[in-house]
Amino acid sequence: MKIKEDSIIDIFESQREFFLTDSTRGLDFRIRNLKALKEEIINNEKAIQEALFKDLHKSEEEAYLTEIGIIISEINQNIKKLRGWAKPRNVWSSLACFPSSAKIVSEPYGVVLVISPWNYPFQLALSPLIGAIAAGNTAIIKPAEYSPNTSNIIKTITDKVFKPNYIKTIIGGKEENQILLDLPFDYIFFTGSPVLGKVVMEKASKHLTPVTLELGGKSPCIVDQTSDIKLSAKRIAFGKFLNSGQTCIAPDHIFIHKSIKDEFVSEFVIAIKAFYSDNQESSKDFGRIINELHFNRLSALLKDGDIIYGGKTNKETRYISPTLIENIKLDSDLLNSEIFGPILPIITFENINQIIESIRRKPKPLALYVFSSSKLTQNKIISKISSGGVCVNDTIMHIVPEDLPFGGVGNSGMGSYHGKKSFETFSHQKSVLFRGTFLDVALRYPPFTKKKLSLIKKLI
Repeated sequence: MKIKEDSIIDIFESQREFFLTDSTRGLDFRIRNLKALKEEIINNEKAIQEALFKDLHKSEEEAYLTEIGIIISEINQNIKKLRGWAKPRNVWSSLACFPSSAKIVSEPYGVVLVISPWNYPFQLALSPLIGAIAAGNTAIIKPAEYSPNTSNIIKTITDKVFKPNYIKTIIGGKEENQILLDLPFDYIFFTGSPVLGKVVMEKASKHLTPVTLELGGKSPCIVDQTSDIKLSAKRIAFGKFLNSGQTCIAPDHIFIHKSIKDEFVSEFVIAIKAFYSDNQESSKDFGRIINELHFNRLSALLKDGDIIYGGKTNKETRYISPTLIENIKLDSDLLNSEIFGPILPIITFENINQIIESIRRKPKPLALYVFSSSKLTQNKIISKISSGGVCVNDTIMHIVPEDLPFGGVGNSGMGSYHGKKSFETFSHQKSVLFRGTFLDVALRYPPFTKKKLSLIKKLI
């Protein structure tokens, strides 16, 4: 149910007032609410799985692996480590300030806005929320319009656990987004496309609101002749077809050495069939395209090259089969826009340096995948190509380690989160200097003399 503009403004103002009571600053309060959120998620596990199936045809196993389990694990980590993360950090003070001490204090921003996408609608709404709560903020969540079933269960959970002046989920579409983005939030966390990211950043600039933008783009995958072909094919197929390719860090396209292309294609098809059987449409583990708009967009792309494998569609169920395609038209969106679906272009190469230079001249990717047994090649690619993250000899899995921040660079985003980095993202790092009073050196005070200047040069 959509909320009117006056109601949204009232919720925002009530959260501002609640934040000013300092209730959210207490660590016991934050941990208590994280525990309550975890309990309610566990209580609604079945309902969450059903919602994800209705929206994206996710199996129970995939829903838990990529959405519910990740959130529970993240909450557990925050509960365990929050007190340590929140401790003021002492730093060395300057001799020019003697006597003094200095420290960095993490303080909450205030009222934050989390706008989440539809492709991992539960995980990508709740993960930033965990960071916002852990850092001591109040928060409004605006989940995706395209995944209504999951948005509704998020609202059910947050309404049960939190008062609206602390955490509130607002359901709606563009109108609600517009109202929210016109408000003077203290921080905005957005996950979505680069096009919408620019809109969010423009809106935020009017209030000088800091932002984290988790975007997307082309995430290339390079496979050289030294790679383990069978294992590479298996891991690339996993990363590409997870959630039917609707993953911001899915391998977007493959650059593969010409000498191993045929063998790779054979192993790739074997991996697809091993994952989803010969009839992928009947597999409970293969997802569906989110809506008709995206189905039509992806279906049109199938005409822009030669299909090596797959290419089957069913408009009624929004099914597009795992597809490998080559000889792509140069002006096709397969090469120039993020695909965000189960279509994988394959491009052969012979000179790795040409591929590196080609990628360097395009917008910086969110993820970069390198399959090679050569340390020299691995290091060359990592050092020369700027990207949000890199995964060597695997796909997707670089987001799993708790201490590896996740985020983009350039066109693929700004800022990062996960684990401790989420706490830091939603915290202002405030510098504090304590000056002693028993000594006050006169060097900094006028009138200045050449003798004073000589002493200042020695101290600084």
